[in-house]
Amino acid sequence: MTLQEIISSIESLPPAEQDYLLDYLSKNKEESRGDNFWQGLQKFRSAIESEGIIFTDDVIHS
Repeated sequence: MTLQEIISSIESLPPAEQDYLLDYLSKNKEESRGDNFWQGLQKFRSAIESEGIIFTDDVIHS
């Protein structure tokens, strides 16, 4: 199915179903952003630990 076919099929949906689909896609996009943040944070922490760097709250507040 091409992108244009997908768009056409969405446009043929009743407005309530279009709204539901858009809300669903928006929610999934926001959730994946959170996942990407946490994955990035875990990767950062892993890199810090593997380098033997000690990273404490005192470092942040100084």
